[in-house]
Amino acid sequence: MKWNNFITMIMGSISGILFALGMCMGLLPEWHMFMPGIILGLIGAVGGLITLLVRRRMDGKEMIKLNLRTILITLYGIIAALIFGIGMSWTLVGGVVIGGIVCGIIGLVMLIALVPMIKGIVR
Repeated sequence: MKWNNFITMIMGSISGILFALGMCMGLLPEWHMFMPGIILGLIGAVGGLITLLVRRRMDGKEMIKLNLRTILITLYGIIAALIFGIGMSWTLVGGVVIGGIVCGIIGLVMLIALVPMIKGIVR
């Protein structure tokens, strides 16, 4: 395993665990830890962004350019992930099985559409 991959794996795993634990803490009312969960989730999200920047630096790539296209694709990805998550929540927790499945499939198709948006389609 290359050093770049190892460092990225460790940093990504730690930030992912922090984010997931923070979201569980914040969204499960039985735990009564909303604010600490939000803070821990934000720490995990910032760690994920730092991991992305460190990986690009280790690979010798330039930093991500913040232009309108990048911002719109990021917003689209966030909205698609939220729609997918809403569908999963409706199905698993809300009892709205058919509506949740439909909403989840719409979110999934939106997430799949991110690949051609970012990479493009080459013949």
